[in-house]
Amino acid sequence: VIAPGLLSGSKAAMSGRISVGCKSPLTGGIKEANSGGQPAQVLAKLGYAAIVLEGKPKGNILYKIFINDEGCKIEPDESLKMLGNYDLIDKMKSEYGEEIACISIGQAGEMKLASATIAFTDMELRPTRHAGRGGVGAVMGAKGVKVIVLDGSNAKTKEAKDPEAFKDANRRLVDGLKKHPITGEGLPKYGTNILTNIVNEAGAYPAFNFKQGTFDGADKISGETTAEVEESRGGKATHGCHRGCVIRCSGIYVDKNGNYLTKQPEYETVWAHGGNCGIDDLDTIALLDRLDDDYGIDTIEMGATIAVAMEAGLAKFGDGEAAVRLVKEVGQGTPLGRILGSGAEVTGKVFGVERVPVVKGQALPAYDPRAVQGIGVTYATSTMGADHTAGYAVTANLLNVGGFVDPLKPEGQVELSRNLQIATAAIDSTGMCLFIAFALLDQPETFQALLDLINAFYGWNLTGDDVTELGKSILKNERDFNIRAGFTSQHDRLPEFFLREALPPHNVTFAVKEEDLDKVFNW
Repeated sequence: VIAPGLLSGSKAAMSGRISVGCKSPLTGGIKEANSGGQPAQVLAKLGYAAIVLEGKPKGNILYKIFINDEGCKIEPDESLKMLGNYDLIDKMKSEYGEEIACISIGQAGEMKLASATIAFTDMELRPTRHAGRGGVGAVMGAKGVKVIVLDGSNAKTKEAKDPEAFKDANRRLVDGLKKHPITGEGLPKYGTNILTNIVNEAGAYPAFNFKQGTFDGADKISGETTAEVEESRGGKATHGCHRGCVIRCSGIYVDKNGNYLTKQPEYETVWAHGGNCGIDDLDTIALLDRLDDDYGIDTIEMGATIAVAMEAGLAKFGDGEAAVRLVKEVGQGTPLGRILGSGAEVTGKVFGVERVPVVKGQALPAYDPRAVQGIGVTYATSTMGADHTAGYAVTANLLNVGGFVDPLKPEGQVELSRNLQIATAAIDSTGMCLFIAFALLDQPETFQALLDLINAFYGWNLTGDDVTELGKSILKNERDFNIRAGFTSQHDRLPEFFLREALPPHNVTFAVKEEDLDKVFNW
């Protein structure tokens, strides 16, 4: 199921997110993977609430789907087989013109690899935005669908029930975002990679497959350095992934000759392919990001997998050229590549690595749970497997957003994660970018602006309590799905080495008790 949100297709700022839902081939549980780009707005403006792909075609035939304001057309196209996302989108542009938005898979999705993503085109019609986690691309590949082309030439903006109230609420929301130091200054100037120095200085930056909490090369790959490199080469350090974005946390990364290479690599990507693998070269990391986007691979899962492979001796930590070779193996579909493309857990089992940082089969993102205990609770208990966006406790643990909870102590972490998981589920359903949460948590008037925006659009009278109940109902449905899929409380646990190995420099272990983890969803 590919669906925009409640405010998608409207004039609401930040309303360009889209969700992909399925049973995850990586975790075996429920999966909601979220992406930016243009397709959410185009799909909603065409009048569609969702794209639902059911069943499976006979034979090994690839299909493309064309959707416009008149309906949908499905046709086979064998010429698309094993195209990377970049060549695929160029082919779609030559066939359908420039007024389109595309949803596609690369080679990894066709091979049904468990780390495969679904790509969504950005404003420049590049496949740089991805529903990345949980192997959603493999599910699209299993349906035999290579690309979905949305024709936006007759797309019409959805109008609010109360246009004046909507306009006023939108203005107040934008004002709130612009005055918050993170959404108004930090993210626009340096992108998500502003977190590299922050998390590294906090001793929570997982380096060398989660062996250290700091990385000596962090400054070389930081958001500040990235912005400097981009601007000096003629790229962009500030750029939106969809129309109507006022935070503009992305950028355009060009090579040493000034040629486009990839979008600005996100913090998670820079960490996964950078410090986690001991690599401190931005150009290498940007190339890895480009390859991941082209093949359609989750950058977090792939970076974690390469680090596990390095621990197994397939390459040395810090060897960027080896990392590039390993990712290319995935795109080529070699036997080794198919193992790596199946994720960190499978790679660890195949090569006998015991220290594999996964929960429910999904790799941990870029915050060590021993030094950010709140995010550890989210990793352990999220219905998605290890997922920082499910309940981003880094806010109160490290950024002093929405209060402060000591990141090194277990006290207060369950409540923090619970409240953030509820809020996140609700925000995702609106189709709004999750980064608005920084301002919502610190500014009650900005949260009220979001409520007013939804109410003006639909003619509703939602309250804050209604939003909370929405989040709870979503989480309940997801947990019910996982229970039916065979999950128990024992799946809501971190790998044992996080409880056993003290993380330098703070020399702490993850200390939230199992019985407390089991209380996260008690409300």
